[in-house]
Formats: sequence, structure tokens, C-alpha cells
Amino acid sequence: MKKLIITGAANGIGRATLEQAIVDGYFVIAVDKDVDALNTLQQTYSASVLETQVADLSSDAVIKGFIPSLYERHATIYGLINNAGLYHGKSIYAYSDKEVDEMLNVNLKALVYLSKDFAEREMKHEAPRSIVNITSVAGEVGSCDALYGATKAAVIGLTKANAWNFAPFVRVNAVSPALIHDTAIYDTIPEYRRAEYARQEILKDPILPSGVAEVILLLVGEGFRHMTGKVIPVDNGAYPR
Repeated sequence: MKKLIITGAANGIGRATLEQAIVDGYFVIAVDKDVDALNTLQQTYSASVLETQVADLSSDAVIKGFIPSLYERHATIYGLINNAGLYHGKSIYAYSDKEVDEMLNVNLKALVYLSKDFAEREMKHEAPRSIVNITSVAGEVGSCDALYGATKAAVIGLTKANAWNFAPFVRVNAVSPALIHDTAIYDTIPEYRRAEYARQEILKDPILPSGVAEVILLLVGEGFRHMTGKVIPVDNGAYPR
């Protein structure tokens, strides 16, 4: 049974990806700071398919030590899905210094350390492995939340660079969602921005977390074994680019 790490696994896209991954036959290592939600997941799924890890990815110590500690118990892991992220939906002028640091750590720095530490350990096996990063349309066309948009743009750059860094054994791709319904972020996006996203969509079936999860798992799997360094939009055709 192949093992997948999924960060931000307790809710939204992360939870939908976890649920689909288990259906697809993966063993999931679910990472989140939401203790109650992780406990609910652990009560829902057996230990034969799910391991939960409480981790606050805004902490430097946590993001630098997480993968090394995980490999004390796991000899090898097939894939890493970097899904955890923050969005505040406010002007850069309204950010505190603490919020700036938190956003940079969760949305970018965590991906740097988790990805390199994972790849370093898995490349020695000289076998196919996969990383999928979750960016956003905001990283491509901008955001009213400048820090969110900046970090998501950086994730795109990191994805492309690490596709080179980790070749030929670890593929690195990204999924770029637009307006995703039934998530905590959806309720935080200002109404005028939600209206703009919806106006741009040429397909009108609302995008749900499960729809993004399906694309993530396609990318992580062997069916896309010839693809690396790519950004795949899940956006109902919005913002052609």
C-alpha cells in the first residue's frame, strides 16, 4: 500500500483528497493543527489506512523537523501533497508582523522544507515518487490579499524549480484552483471577488473540494508519470492563460 502525506488534511480540499486517496487504496498520513477534526477522521477510518499527525506549520521548528521525525517510523513514502494554506482576504496594510510571518511559513516555507526533506530521503530509492503542491489562481492573476497572492505565485516558481532539483525520480506538479465552494476560504473571500471569479467561469457547475481532489490524485499517480513541473488549473475555464 503506497503512503501519502497530506497537509491541511482535516478540512476542505485536504479532507476531500484524504477521503478519495483512501478509496483509491493509499495509506494516508494526515497532517493538520485541527486536533478535533483529526480525531474525527481517526474515528472514521482504521489505523490500517490512516495515521494522523498534529502539526502547526507556522512554526519553524515544526516545518524543519516534521519529515525527519516521520521517517523514524516510515521507511519510505510514495507522495507528498502540500495542501495546507492560509488566506485572510484583507489588505496588506491590515497585516500584523505576526500574520506576515505566519502566512510566509504556512504557504511557502513549509513547502520548501517538507519538499526538500521528502525528496532527499526518497531519491535514494531511485523509484518514482510524487509531490503535488496546491497553489491558486491568485498566484497567476493576483489577489486582493497581496501576501496570499505572493505566496501562491512563489509556490508556482518552487514547483517548477523543484521539478528540476528532484529529477529524475521525484515528480513535482501543482494544482491551481479558482473559486472552490464549501471551504473555509470561500467564506473569507470578499463578495466582490467571489462575483468576479464566478463571472469569469465558462463552466457553471460549482467547483467543490472533491473535484479538486480528483485532479490532485490524478497528478500524484502513475498515470501522469511523464508530467513534471506543470501547473494544472481547476477553475471552470476562468482566466484563460
